[in-house]
Amino acid sequence: QVQLVESGGGLVQSGSSLRLSCAASGPTFSSLPMGWFRQAPGMEREFVAAISLSGGTIYYGDSVKGRFTISRDNAKNTVYLQMNSLHPEDTAVYYCAATTRGITTRIKEYAYWGQGTQVTVSS
Repeated sequence: QVQLVESGGGLVQSGSSLRLSCAASGPTFSSLPMGWFRQAPGMEREFVAAISLSGGTIYYGDSVKGRFTISRDNAKNTVYLQMNSLHPEDTAVYYCAATTRGITTRIKEYAYWGQGTQVTVSS
């Protein structure tokens, strides 16, 4: 089974940067597309970014395009989300997820989820 653990969240000022990490365990990490999602209080879970098995294909949500960068290091079994130019609207719990269906932005296609890490951006 795939197990995912996020880390790197925190409280930061508007305009600053954070890098989130997702440590994966299990036998199939290198063969699974990965995604990042976020959920603010009272809001639906929102797609942030996705990356293919080898990292050659990447998708971003419109709200983060140009500011966030997803990457993966299969040798370290880790997926990253570099977040730059953060603003208060980015405040949410950020979740790492894996899909068995091929790279996708659709939340329902992701079968494995981490516990989430809180990102809070103050003005």
